[in-house]
Amino acid sequence: MSLTLTVPREYGYVVTTTALTFFLGLWHGARARPYRTRAQLWAPRAFAETTDFNAADDKRKEALHLFNCAQRAHANYVENQPSTAIALLLAGLHYPQLSTMLGVGWMVGRILFAVGYTRPKKEHGSGRIVGFALQFPMQISLWALAAWSGIKMVR
Repeated sequence: MSLTLTVPREYGYVVTTTALTFFLGLWHGARARPYRTRAQLWAPRAFAETTDFNAADDKRKEALHLFNCAQRAHANYVENQPSTAIALLLAGLHYPQLSTMLGVGWMVGRILFAVGYTRPKKEHGSGRIVGFALQFPMQISLWALAAWSGIKMVR
C-alpha cells in the first residue's frame, strides 16, 4: 500500500524554523568564545578541569566556571537539536503552524537557557532553569506530534 503525501504551503514555515536552528547552534558556539578568552583556556580543551580550578585565583575560578557553563549550554544544544529538528520536520507535515510555533518557542527557550546558564550570580548554573522550563515542554510536544503524525500515516 502506498501513501501520497501532500506538503501544505505552510510547511515553508517549518523548513525556515528548522534552518534557523542551525544558526542558533552557530550563535551558541560564537557565544562561548569570549568566555574561553576570559578563562584563558585554549582549544582543544573543551572544559576547565579540577586542576585548572585548583591553580586559579578567585577571579579566574569564576571565569573558568562561566566558560564551563557556556560550553555546557552549547553541548546541551548540540545534543538536543538533531532530534528536535527532525521532529519539527516530521510533525510539520501534518501540523505546520503548530509545529512552527513549538519550534520557535523551543529556540526562545534555548536562548534563555544559554543566557541564564552563564549568569555570574546564579549558583551552579541555575539561571538555565527558566529556559529549560520553556524549551523542554516544546521539545517533548514536537516529539509527540512527530510520533502522532506517523501514526496518522498508517491509520
